[in-house]
Amino acid sequence: MSALSTLARWIDTFNDLIGRATAWTALAMVLIQFTVVVMRYIFGVGSIMMQESVIYLHAVLFMVGAGYTLLHGGHVRVDVFYRDASEKIKAWVDFIGVWIFLIPVCILISIYSWPYIRISWKVLEGSKETSGIQGVFLLKSVILVFAILVALQGIAMAARSILHLAGIRVAEPEEDKPLA
Repeated sequence: MSALSTLARWIDTFNDLIGRATAWTALAMVLIQFTVVVMRYIFGVGSIMMQESVIYLHAVLFMVGAGYTLLHGGHVRVDVFYRDASEKIKAWVDFIGVWIFLIPVCILISIYSWPYIRISWKVLEGSKETSGIQGVFLLKSVILVFAILVALQGIAMAARSILHLAGIRVAEPEEDKPLA
């Protein structure tokens, strides 16, 4: 059982670090968007590369940060019954939900996105715009990163559920812990 606890803590730590690093993309996104607006409306100059970089950063922020959000309970959950349930029922719901819904969806996302990503890497797909970012293949790869990080966090949730059902006290990740 200590192996499950260690695995859950390792995954939690990993997704927490990834999420904290990813959070900085929000600041970069705001600064770049501000610069694009100033360049366009004050100086009359546009930059397709800068505009595309905002889209790339937005994708990274939400897709790569999804595991972190799951770790800290930030995803929407239909908790009509869950909210008032006992801790044991919550552990069962989490365990079953991970293996019936979360992991299969992550597997499907991986399977169906793989050809799309592979072809993009094969041709090193870039922007349709000449002065755009020539890294669309990297952007598409974020889909697979999303599926892996969310599946890993699901495994950590399932491990914590098993430990809870076995009567082993496990520290839950802090939901309202600040990023800084």
